[in-house]
Amino acid sequence: MKRVTGIGGIFFKAKDAPALQAWYKLHLGIDVQAWGGAAFTWTDGDGKPMAGTTIWSIGPSESDHFAPSEAPFMINYRVEDLLALVKVLREEGCQVLEKMDESEYGKFAWVIDPEGNKVELWQPPAGQ
Repeated sequence: MKRVTGIGGIFFKAKDAPALQAWYKLHLGIDVQAWGGAAFTWTDGDGKPMAGTTIWSIGPSESDHFAPSEAPFMINYRVEDLLALVKVLREEGCQVLEKMDESEYGKFAWVIDPEGNKVELWQPPAGQ
């Protein structure tokens, strides 16, 4: 069974999220949208778009989106079979959060790493 197949997103907190978003937009050219982040479309070696995106997002430091972790970041990893991976992680003694989500964006689950960082696991919808 494959475990992680790629990075689906990078999320981090900022003391002044709008100012930091503006800095990244101005100085690094990241197309920060009103929701606080950007979606990087995957391309092949010739620059042609292919299925898949990586999300990059800055949120306010007051957000509890990463709870129970106190880290100022969270990485979202793409997986092929979320339910199978969650089962294996639990069998291996990992701290997998009970909550799982499913939406038009795919299936999501979370695990806490040994240093207390919340890690998001994401199985994208078919075709992505």
